[in-house]
Amino acid sequence: MSFIHTFCRLTAALALGAGLAAPAGAATWRVQPGESIQATIDRAAPGDVIEIERARYFGHLLVDKPLTLRGLDRPTIDGELKENTISVKAENVTIEGLIVTNSGGDTLYQHAGVYIYPGSHKAVVRNCDFSYTLFGLWIEKANDVLIENNLITGKRDFDSPKRGNGIQLYNTQRARIIGNNVSFVRDAIYVDVSHDAIFRGNKLHHSRYGTHYMTSYRNVWEDNETWYNRGGLALMEVRDQVVRNNRAWGNSDHGIMLRTIQDAVIENNIVAGNQRGFFIYDAEYNELRGNRIIDNVVGIHLWAGSKNNKVERNDFIANREQIRYVAARDMIWGEQEGNHWSNYLGWDRNGDGIGDVQYEANDLVDRLTWRHPMMKLLLGSPAIQTLRMVAQQFPLLRAPSIVDPNPRMEPNNPDWSQWRGRYFPRSE
Repeated sequence: MSFIHTFCRLTAALALGAGLAAPAGAATWRVQPGESIQATIDRAAPGDVIEIERARYFGHLLVDKPLTLRGLDRPTIDGELKENTISVKAENVTIEGLIVTNSGGDTLYQHAGVYIYPGSHKAVVRNCDFSYTLFGLWIEKANDVLIENNLITGKRDFDSPKRGNGIQLYNTQRARIIGNNVSFVRDAIYVDVSHDAIFRGNKLHHSRYGTHYMTSYRNVWEDNETWYNRGGLALMEVRDQVVRNNRAWGNSDHGIMLRTIQDAVIENNIVAGNQRGFFIYDAEYNELRGNRIIDNVVGIHLWAGSKNNKVERNDFIANREQIRYVAARDMIWGEQEGNHWSNYLGWDRNGDGIGDVQYEANDLVDRLTWRHPMMKLLLGSPAIQTLRMVAQQFPLLRAPSIVDPNPRMEPNNPDWSQWRGRYFPRSE
């Protein structure tokens, strides 16, 4: 029996029955333990399917024609700690059901578990496990890729700056990154100059950033969970983003960073237990709506020309400092519908659910505390309380603040309490 078993020529109907899009006349090849996967790739015709039986296969694969590599019972492709474990240099390549391990570890050469080269459009990588790879997937100038339901664990014994990213997108269009679990890498997902993508249902943890966005437009980031990173989600120099229904908790710095961002919608996210829930810097003409900002050290740190943003119906609950805002004049949030502030001390005499006096996030005492942190030791003292009261009565002593003219008496989302106490482990 030949070392490569060519199964009968399967028809397109059979392939389609297995959920594949193989062309008519495509063949299915079978690779058994001890045989060469690369030799089978070289013999196969464009559109064929290569099924790989469970075993450990050493070496590097080059897929340079449209093929499907399908693992049966999760075979392992071992790159022996050199170069890319699998390189893709063709359109319409599908890789599924494999364990991809032991790529090279040189960041200069960007060694990856699967390296998708420029022009390799419509690549699909799904249901694979990546272990001890420098970059899990490097995707460069390849459009319409689908990266789905993969488990990616980096070289966790490397220092963070020497690790690669879990999934790296560079100069791509319309990528779909869905349902992946990524950890112990530098950035779980790194996006640079990539547009019209969807990032949905990913779990991103124990890395520097859960997601690191640069110079990318019209992307959707939804229903992802990011925790125990330095930063959950960093959006920088971007516009036209939709960020919704995500959960960013327990990150040692920020939950969500919005830096140099315009025309984005940030809605219905849970941001809890971070050092800073949101860090907003140079952000204009964005809408923040329906977010739950819970039990962070600082709820929102607002900085450097961040104005003309619409901030409505958010819940600010149990943050040790609701807003950190340093500027020369007040900024109005909640002008139309208001936000909920758990430390609001006003009243609601007509029962319409809106406080009768406006909410001000910061006062003179807050400013003094930022300048002189040792003052925190005295925050509960009668002298400090007297200073707060005096500052409220004399406008000349008043500090510019975020002002909400319509503070909501009740939170918009009643299930907030489950998100208390979810801190980064070393912060305790």
